[in-house]
Amino acid sequence: MPQLLIEFFSEEIPARMQVRAAEDLLRQLEGQLSAAGLKGESAKSFAGPRRLAVVIQGLPERTPDLKEERKGPRVGAPEQALAGFLKAAGLTSIEEATVQEDPKGTFYVARIDKPGRATADIIAEALPSVAKSFPWPKSMRSGEQDFYWVRPLQSIVAIFNNDIVPCEIGGITAGRLTRGHRFHAPSSFDVSDFEDYAAKLRAQWVVLDTAERKALILERANKLCQDAGLEMVEDAGLLDEVAGLVEWPVPVLGKMDPAFLDLPAEVIRLSMRTHQKYFALRDPATGKLAPNFITVANIDAVDGGKAIAAGNARVLSARLNDAKYFWDLDRFYDPIERTKPKKLDAPERIEKLKQIVFHQKLGSVWDKIERVRALAKELCAVTGADPELVDRAAVLSKCDLVTEVVGEFPELQGQIGRELAASQSENASVAIAVEDHYRPLGPNDRVPTDPVAVTLALADKIDTLAGFWTINEKPTGSRDPFALRRAALGLVRIFLAQNVRLELTEFLSFATAQAKIDIATTAQRQLQADMAADLASAPADQFPQLVSLISGILNKEPALGIAAIAGAIASDLKDKAQEEAHRVVLADMLAFFLDRLKVQLREQGNGHDLVDAALKANGWLDDDLVRIVARVEALQVFLKTDDGQNLLAGYKRAVNILRAEEKKEAGLAEQIAADLVNGIEPYGVLDAERTLSEVLVGAEFAAQHALNSEDFAGAMGALARLRAPVDAFFEQVLVNDPDPMLRRSRLLLLSKVRAALERVADFSQIEG
Repeated sequence: MPQLLIEFFSEEIPARMQVRAAEDLLRQLEGQLSAAGLKGESAKSFAGPRRLAVVIQGLPERTPDLKEERKGPRVGAPEQALAGFLKAAGLTSIEEATVQEDPKGTFYVARIDKPGRATADIIAEALPSVAKSFPWPKSMRSGEQDFYWVRPLQSIVAIFNNDIVPCEIGGITAGRLTRGHRFHAPSSFDVSDFEDYAAKLRAQWVVLDTAERKALILERANKLCQDAGLEMVEDAGLLDEVAGLVEWPVPVLGKMDPAFLDLPAEVIRLSMRTHQKYFALRDPATGKLAPNFITVANIDAVDGGKAIAAGNARVLSARLNDAKYFWDLDRFYDPIERTKPKKLDAPERIEKLKQIVFHQKLGSVWDKIERVRALAKELCAVTGADPELVDRAAVLSKCDLVTEVVGEFPELQGQIGRELAASQSENASVAIAVEDHYRPLGPNDRVPTDPVAVTLALADKIDTLAGFWTINEKPTGSRDPFALRRAALGLVRIFLAQNVRLELTEFLSFATAQAKIDIATTAQRQLQADMAADLASAPADQFPQLVSLISGILNKEPALGIAAIAGAIASDLKDKAQEEAHRVVLADMLAFFLDRLKVQLREQGNGHDLVDAALKANGWLDDDLVRIVARVEALQVFLKTDDGQNLLAGYKRAVNILRAEEKKEAGLAEQIAADLVNGIEPYGVLDAERTLSEVLVGAEFAAQHALNSEDFAGAMGALARLRAPVDAFFEQVLVNDPDPMLRRSRLLLLSKVRAALERVADFSQIEG
């Protein structure tokens, strides 16, 4: 069976790029071959620290001969059309074409014979094209060639059917030579096919397959742990990275000073993982970290890895010594003597937070904390959290941003705050909220569950969204610098997971009003700072003019300060906030939230039409996300039944008749709407319309009763009673009766059917 083997051998490829690069190489190569009419029976790609490889089995040795007839323009067509036809068909003159007649006229036809090509020739053309257009995230040029690769390319293997494919890429001629392990087997050797290639690499201390390297790391590391009575802390991301750093993985068990276990576990794990690529270990009896680690060497050391373990332990100790100093500095005013504990919300930290800009227009980090405190207090009535605990958690929530440990390890924000809060004997819910108010950090992150954490997470995210919406820093199709989509999706997940019931509009309005106050306050601060700077740097002869300017800006009220201005703004906003939020925020921001909800529901398998139908019921846009989801779920079940499908068909038929008649007769829609409001009942002369009218009354009552308790399935079940009467109505009743009063009565009846169904959901959005 003909086989193609390709290998690009280079200096070290970053681990994070390897798997994607192998996939890209296979995808691009198969694309080029497919365009030439070649398709293999199977294919696989491989990646390692210094090589990308592809093997494709079952390629034919050449492409088949092709005979093709291409129909051209009519005889007598313009010269421009003939020229285009000749170019497309590969003809030099129109005499080379034949003339054929068919029922539509006389046309030129080109008969094209395409002889097959050798597969090796096609590969030789494809490889340079693939290499030159390879989509590396970052690449570099080496030597004098105008060729870019992730790292300097050293050799290329290109073998088809045991023969070398002759081609040159970046000044390197393809052949059959490759190399093994950098240290154990640095010499080059030749290969004939993939089986020979894989076997010789194994003999030369290289494990080709990434999945096999990962399996070996886990197997050997777990054996070391088992012998030592320990277990590895699972870390799939680190395993992926380490497997991309070694060709011959040899796990080694190392030890560290047990004194470092006084550090938070997150600090130890992050130091190991991020800076040293070590796996943390724990004692299975206690579940706590052990004073050990696993490092993965790329060589089989003669001493069994003792020197490697000792060297890595020294490096880790240096790193953890720094972390320990920072940790003690964060807990104590004197990190050496460890006296006088330092509170997480120490006055100097609060002052630092007041100096850190959250956003130029929205004030400092402390300003954000104050907004979150006020919003969280309002949310307590919804979440049932203790207001005092929520307020305390809000005060502490950002304080760890100015700690030494977070300055050194920014990834630990929140986690260090939780540790410090716990160390100063804060309530357990408060400590948890300091960390969990950031969650969920992504689609796979957990959602906070403690009521205090849930409340603070909601307040923090709502404030962020309302603030940036107020200053018009909204996401665009290509930009979301403040991760507002992630914040909105996080809110959606919390609402649904914790069954948080609230009118989103109300809290968006509150948060927007607060943001507007801080925007005005921040602008006033900046104005005063600018004036003070001008005053300090002004020449003496300009002093009177500056005094006059300041007086004019402050309305000749020297005592008027930030608090008074903010108070005036707040008073003004108190009356206008709701209106402003509805007009500006709801129209755009609520739509943004609902779009995120649609994304979430679609990912769970719900159709977009059901989501759109559930968003709008009884003529108004719902802003209770939990209620919307319940309505979607009920709709999905209902429409899978025969009653649901037939009732939907009856609804659409009724709506179509009403639209057509309302379009023909001006003012008819208003008349019917007025009749509905005034409680006018349709009168029936036929059994079918009387029956529908009677059943409708009972169905409406039962459906409304179910809707009052948000039993959407019950409401739809009640409306399902309409199915048979609606079917009978359309079979037996002529809606457009010559009698205008009878026609209007029947249109009113159809309008009542439409209104009854739309109290549950907007059925007009549903396809089918």
